[in-house]
Amino acid sequence: DLAITVITAFLWLVSTFAWAKALADIKVSTGASIIPGIGSCKAPGTTCHFASVTRMGSLNVSVVFGLLNMVLWGGNIWFVYKDTNLHN
Repeated sequence: DLAITVITAFLWLVSTFAWAKALADIKVSTGASIIPGIGSCKAPGTTCHFASVTRMGSLNVSVVFGLLNMVLWGGNIWFVYKDTNLHN
């Protein structure tokens, strides 16, 4: 049980960091910094303005809850460890 709990906690941590990195990439690729790369915005006599992007607050919350869940798994590791023969 201890090994499975440690592996699960580690995989949860890795997947949370992967999701956080993907979310950061989504924010960069949908932000105002993409306007200079759009070909039609480079045409003479045109101006492009960045109006808005959909709010991503719920996505930020999902990353926070992922990290909080990792903390819970870490606490779970401690309790599972205390039930093993390794703990005297």
